Formats: sequence, structure tokens, C-alpha cells
Amino acid sequence: MAFALKPSPSSSAAFGHSTMVVTVPRRFLVRALAAATAASSVDPPTGRQLVLTTPRVLAASVPVANERALSVAHTLSRIKEQGKTALIPYITAGDPDLATTADALRLLDACGADVIELGIPFSDPYADGPIIQASAARALAGGTTTDAVFSMLKEVTPELSCPVVLFSYLGPIVRQGVASFTAAVKEAGVKGLIVPDLPYAETYVIKHEASTKNLELVLLTTPTTPAERTKEIAQASQGFVYLVSANGVTGPRATVDPRVKERLEEIKQLTNKAVAVGFGISTPEHVRQIAEWGADAVIIGSAMVKHLGKAASPTEGLKKLEEYARSLKDALP
Repeated sequence: MAFALKPSPSSSAAFGHSTMVVTVPRRFLVRALAAATAASSVDPPTGRQLVLTTPRVLAASVPVANERALSVAHTLSRIKEQGKTALIPYITAGDPDLATTADALRLLDACGADVIELGIPFSDPYADGPIIQASAARALAGGTTTDAVFSMLKEVTPELSCPVVLFSYLGPIVRQGVASFTAAVKEAGVKGLIVPDLPYAETYVIKHEASTKNLELVLLTTPTTPAERTKEIAQASQGFVYLVSANGVTGPRATVDPRVKERLEEIKQLTNKAVAVGFGISTPEHVRQIAEWGADAVIIGSAMVKHLGKAASPTEGLKKLEEYARSLKDALP
């Protein structure tokens, strides 16, 4: 099925831009976004009508530390040089409420988190297991919106000593438009972005927009990712390379798949970037083992979310979160 492209009367050759109205089936939406480089807008009711403004000359840029704190790559590089393994906790924004999320960010920073991953709640978090799915549902039911998350972050990130990476599915990004979304992420003081349902072949437009705003787009690789694609991801990922420890969704597991050790060795032969392991990690024993295998960072999500979101009260949740985060930090070299 072909895309329908129509030049706009407002096209301006003098500025090296052209405006096109693009009508595209929903299943081709990401590919349509990949055709744009500067801005896009999506008709919310249908998700079909796009207005794409595309510059003819693209400037490639590499994210660097901005005015508030070190970049994710620089942060993890310093920890790696010290022979240590970084702790990257994940929590869902708005669970149980945004005020508690703000307190949790400050608390995790004080507990020694080296980078914090914050999830934008989404109605169809298909890469996540029951714990984070329920967390996102609670946040949405409580009225959490993407704009509210950005507003909260603008207040909190200047207080943090560690960088924040935003975890968002493609849906919220498409609804707002890539340029607008990444600008809001930048303004909120966030340093990086993870989009778990963004196919590698479709990363260009988001990576370009992120790079122009000094945001690092972190890419994921899995135990079944082919060797050649793993090499491409390792080269293209910014901030760090996210190694998913097991096939399937997020959630605690009894043991860590021993194949992670082999995958770590393979990826480290391809890049000098930090490699972080996530999915299914929940105990001090897990993080200690992964650190011994050579991971530069360990990501813990579902267990963090469970401690915070299922407590009898926000105060109790923060207390449990602090105890748990400190136990993991103490287990790392």
C-alpha cells in the first residue's frame, strides 16, 4: 500500500525545507516517521494524518553533557574506570502518585543510584510483565499524564546528582510528535531516552531529534538478537547498550540466565560503551553475579516498582524502597 504525498503551498526552498501532507495506514506509522527529520504532528483520533517538515541537509551530532549534570555515557564511563558496577533503578511515574514519584527520585539518588530510569505510564506496555503493567494502570487511573510527568521532572532533576533516563513506549511519542516530545524531555532535565517498541530499522528520526537536543537514545539487544544486528545496535546505542537478560517480559525470576555472561563477553568485544543488564533481576545475589560476569551496570525494575506501588501508604512504600535500594547498592562492587 503506497503512501500518498502531496506538496504543501507553504513549501519554502529558500530555507531548505519542504512540507508534505502524508496519509499513511497505521501499521506504516513508524516508517512514515522515519521519513521525517525535523518535526511531525499526528491527528490524535486516527493516528493517520501527518504533517512532516523535512530539512534537506542533516547535521549529525553526538550527545554531550549539558548544563545540569553529566551525560549518561560520561557517568557510566567514570564508574567503569573506577572498577565499579552502576546501579540503575526503574520506577513508574505516577505510581502511586507524582508527588511520591518525586520523593522516590530524590531518595534513589540519595541511596547511590548512578542513573535512574523513569517509566512513562502507557495503556499497552507489552514488553512489561504483570507488576509494571499494574503499576502503569494505577498511574493512569490516578490521572497521570505525560505533561504532568514532565512538569514534575522540571522541578526535581535540578536537585539530583545522577542523570535520569526516560522509558517511553512509542505511542506517547507519536501522539505528541517526535520533535515536540524530545524538546519536552530536554526541558525536563532528562538525559536519555529508551523506546522498547521502536524497531532498530526505524530509529533514525527519533535518534536524530534526540541528538539535536543532547539526549542519548539507548537501544536494546536480546539473547536472540543476531550477531550482525547486535553489532549495529552496539555501535548505534547512546548512553549505554541495554542487554535484556532473557526472552519475554519484565518481572522477577528465580535465577539469571547463564547465557548473559556469554552475551556480555560478545558485546564487550564490539564496543567500549557501558553495557547494562536488565529484565528479571531482583535480588542482591543477582546483581552481584551479573557484576562478576562483567556488566557495567545492572537495571532493576519490577522489584523496585513492587516495593513502592504495593505498600500500604506512600510513606511505607518509600521506606521499603530505600531499604531495598540500599541492599542492592551494598551488593555491588
